[in-house]
Amino acid sequence: WVGSRQRISIMARINDNYLKLKAGYLFPEIGRRVTAFTESQPDAAKKLIRCGIGDVTEPLPRAVRNAMHDAIDELGERETFRGYGPEQGYDFLRKAIAENCYRHRDIAIADDEIFVSDGSKCDTGNFLDILGPGNRIAITDPVYPVYVDTNVMIGNTGEADENGAYEGLVYLPCTADNNFVPAIPEEDVDLIYLCYPNNPTGAAATREQLAAWVEYAKAHQAIILYDAAYEAFISDPEVPHSIYEIPGAETCAVEFRSFSKNGGFTGVRCAFTVVPKVLMGMTASGESQALHPLWNRRMCTKFNSVSYPVQRGAEALFSDEGKAEVAELIAHYMGNAKLLSDACLEMGLSVFGGVNAPYIWVGCPQGIDSWGMFDKMLNEANVVITPGSGFGSAGEGYFRISAFNSRANVEEVCKRMQALGL
Repeated sequence: WVGSRQRISIMARINDNYLKLKAGYLFPEIGRRVTAFTESQPDAAKKLIRCGIGDVTEPLPRAVRNAMHDAIDELGERETFRGYGPEQGYDFLRKAIAENCYRHRDIAIADDEIFVSDGSKCDTGNFLDILGPGNRIAITDPVYPVYVDTNVMIGNTGEADENGAYEGLVYLPCTADNNFVPAIPEEDVDLIYLCYPNNPTGAAATREQLAAWVEYAKAHQAIILYDAAYEAFISDPEVPHSIYEIPGAETCAVEFRSFSKNGGFTGVRCAFTVVPKVLMGMTASGESQALHPLWNRRMCTKFNSVSYPVQRGAEALFSDEGKAEVAELIAHYMGNAKLLSDACLEMGLSVFGGVNAPYIWVGCPQGIDSWGMFDKMLNEANVVITPGSGFGSAGEGYFRISAFNSRANVEEVCKRMQALGL
């Protein structure tokens, strides 16, 4: 009883949208199968080589380590100790990012349009906080699963069908015929997720292709959520490193970038999002509203910034020593990618990617589907790959190999794959 009223006994309500999610997020499902394999075949498990998730393997650059050590020493002295930092990131890192990633390419991004975070995966999901319901959302297929699942979680979709496609999303097929860069949709959409260089296919969008997307977004008052986490791996001078290399993109695009892959920060955690001040959305009453102050408020309310030593480490990536060490890391991983690509081609398989991105997208042998290829590689070659169907229905018939590994492991993977006799 509460006062004179009877209290109805109910449980706390959950977010029912989570119940729409498929049985397992791709990478946990891979983990489950690998765990079952290691438990059932402990001897074979000792030889296991993981080329599934895109996790780096090489040590942090020395410039980063030195900068982080110095920052720790600063925190050990009262005179140089720092407590809470600015939620948007320290000025020294925001300026280094704006100068080195944008202004040196003649892209007019201001320091305070940079927001430092602990990861691009987090930011692509968190950005939905400042976008309202009812948006028509375009998703490439295959796609990085986070884009889809975070929209499901927030309630932007209906239920999934038997193929895993969610009601309410506009799927844009990426196939070998269109070089894994989707055609511009004929219908109106409000939000467009693009990732180039692409995860999982390794494809890179040309300047002309990105220009077409920017023109579409401007004409339809849509917003492009552009994930450029792998831009450091671009070797083709004709491939843009940023969506903002396209004139007018600052009025219709948000860009997400990460230090995880180029600087080896997967375990350190540091990334950033660019929100131009001229980028607008619309309120429920039909008025134009800048997104920059909304994202700033979201960051100030829900985030306490990245630690000071980590931000000093990220800043060091832009030093001369840091840039040289990053170049060595990129060369190492892209050397791995070429070895893996060549091995698959020698096996007679269709191979994509591996040139401007550290992922190789491979067509399955005839008669084997994506998860079948995963199981075959796991059980017969003791190698973990990623099944293409886990990235969407258009990924069926493909598998992804990550080039993030040691050179010795990659050479061994090539031998084991060729020994399968596919």
